[in-house]
Amino acid sequence: MTEEKPKPVRDYAFWVKLATRASVSVALTLIVVKLWAWISTDASSMLASATDSMLDTLASLFTFFSVRYALQPADYEHRFGHGKAESLAALVQSALITGSAMLLLVHSAQQWYQGGTVAKPALGIYVSIFAIALTLALVLLQRLAIKHTQSKAIAADHLHFQSDLLLNSAVIVALGLSAYGWYWADSVFAILIAIYLAYGAIKIGWEAFQGLMDRELPEPDKEKIVAVLKATKGIHGWHDLRTRASGQMRFIQCHVELDDHLSLRAAHDIADGAEQKLRELFPETDVIIHMDPLSAVPAHPGTKSTTE
Repeated sequence: MTEEKPKPVRDYAFWVKLATRASVSVALTLIVVKLWAWISTDASSMLASATDSMLDTLASLFTFFSVRYALQPADYEHRFGHGKAESLAALVQSALITGSAMLLLVHSAQQWYQGGTVAKPALGIYVSIFAIALTLALVLLQRLAIKHTQSKAIAADHLHFQSDLLLNSAVIVALGLSAYGWYWADSVFAILIAIYLAYGAIKIGWEAFQGLMDRELPEPDKEKIVAVLKATKGIHGWHDLRTRASGQMRFIQCHVELDDHLSLRAAHDIADGAEQKLRELFPETDVIIHMDPLSAVPAHPGTKSTTE
């Protein structure tokens, strides 16, 4: 089976720019429409939806600029590139969403306690249907962008806008119940939406934190790396494999174990061949392989070798 490979940098730039521009445009449009609907209906669930759209705009704008910064090539002061700007964007999104969820929770609880009615629930329902249609189109575009780029920042944006589909559906249910006199439903659904947003924010923040902390590549990727090392003629073992990702870039480092009698040129050719195979398997990857003679292979905790 042919392995699917990440797209070249030019395709990566096209998709991330398209996705971030679309998310900003959609978020700005929904802010205007939902604020108008909230003013007209005085519904907490509509305020919840409008608040979420305002956060979408802030998060999307931050992602918009962060992704462009992350696309810049490595320079003298940032020798490993700027890819972590994507994880930073996702972390900021997480903080914004959590803060808004807490404010929304307090507002909705107060309204539930004080009581109140919802004016023009039908208007809020029509606005929510419009928001669902527009958001669904954006989510499908983002899904394509993630498929072509594996961008963490866009993935975080995608998760947030996916939650908007559920949020707007909940608003429709809440307003529908309010139209039949169940006014408490508006506040209850707003509270549930706030809890859901907070939960999603924690997940986004955790993934972003792991990216900033240089978490290892997924196990399937590491298994592919080991398979390449095992299949390279002349390599008897390996140890101290280290991997991480920063935006679109991957970093792979390891020690390979070679025969003692090999010339420096022959050892270099073997290691260079393995590096080329890994770059073909994982484009946009920085690979460093250190060569060790078998007699100098360390035997201490933390090493791992195919010869074990």
